[in-house]
Amino acid sequence: MVEQLDEFSMAPDPEDPALTRRMDGVDQNGMPIEARVVVERPLTLFLNDREIVTMMTIGDHPDYLATGYLVNQRMLSDADVVEAVEVDWDLSRVTVRTERQTDFEWKLRKRTLTSGCAQGTVFGDVMENFGAAGLSEDARIQTSWLYSLSAKINQRPSLYLAAGAIHGCVLCRGDQPLIYLEDVGRHNAIDKIAGYMFRHGLTADDKIFYTTGRLTSEMVIKTVGMGIPILASRSGFTAWGVELAREAGLTLIGRAKGKRFVCLSGAERLVFDADPAAVPAEERRHQRKAALADDGD
Repeated sequence: MVEQLDEFSMAPDPEDPALTRRMDGVDQNGMPIEARVVVERPLTLFLNDREIVTMMTIGDHPDYLATGYLVNQRMLSDADVVEAVEVDWDLSRVTVRTERQTDFEWKLRKRTLTSGCAQGTVFGDVMENFGAAGLSEDARIQTSWLYSLSAKINQRPSLYLAAGAIHGCVLCRGDQPLIYLEDVGRHNAIDKIAGYMFRHGLTADDKIFYTTGRLTSEMVIKTVGMGIPILASRSGFTAWGVELAREAGLTLIGRAKGKRFVCLSGAERLVFDADPAAVPAEERRHQRKAALADDGD
């Protein structure tokens, strides 16, 4: 199947009135201001007739969020067929219905807390065979692509720049950002990407994953689980995130801002085809916005 995806086939809509609210306050000088803040709401996920978890989310694309959560927790496999995703905001509920019943109760007993926002969880079997993930050894990322992706993504209108306190994740191919989704937690944003890939049958070997959030163990585990060989961020690393990336053979690139980046795992996939001296400096206007937005990190 040929993937029919253009640049920013899906991207944030910062003007959607359902995603933010205007709230009154005062600034550092005691002057009245009106601040734009991100909305978050509870959404309880059911798999068939079983309650799984209640998530806090901005509320867009609940179908991808629900499906991606189940995929990343290994509750759905490639062999499972999703018949329907039913969303009922009156009940704050989303139900994923599959052709077959899924036995997952034992996984719930092995649940552990992770470093993600909003009490993200990862189940015990997620780490099974982690070191044998089989990520593509042929995948490459040209440094010119990295500079291009950073510029395109960071300049794209988003809730991340408009209101802060939110994370963005982007599925990319070459120097093209394809699917850009946001949420209040980095784990929600990456789950939305996983849900999109699962529902549309997208391949992973030729993809690059970009996030505005920190490169934590959770981000590495989920990226590896999705089969994507390259993970990049404008933010920094955690030590365990780096160790896990090295174990799985994941290329891990962080602190990608302007001319600079740092690669702490999988540097053999880098193709140095761009002169950093020729890369335009990041605009101060954008630097200030991004610094404010990083308060959600």
